[in-house]
Amino acid sequence: MEYHIKEAAEKVGLPPHTIRYYEQEGLLPFIRRDKNGNRIFNETDLTWIDSIVCFLKTGIALSQLREIGELAKQGEGTATKRKEIFKEHKFKLMEKQKDLDKALEKIEAKIEYYEDMESNLLNHN
Repeated sequence: MEYHIKEAAEKVGLPPHTIRYYEQEGLLPFIRRDKNGNRIFNETDLTWIDSIVCFLKTGIALSQLREIGELAKQGEGTATKRKEIFKEHKFKLMEKQKDLDKALEKIEAKIEYYEDMESNLLNHN
């Protein structure tokens, strides 16, 4: 099935201007256009847009996604390089996750500390 930008935007839950921005930034290298120059999206395009949104939430750099798009245009021979970009980003995410887990433990300890404090106050009143 094919979609114009308004329909595609509704499907992926983004405003059309965001999708246009992604294309301008080189993140959507395979978007086709109809005879009038309107963007045409297929299911694969929508899946990639959804992936971009997910990847951006992880903090990946636009430049890395742009590079992946450029490499994708070059074909399957660039799969190893694309995989390496994702592996590098995964490593950074795992390090960040360790930091977040440590911070979460500290927050949980503080919550427990304050719950104990509240409990002691209630028991003494």
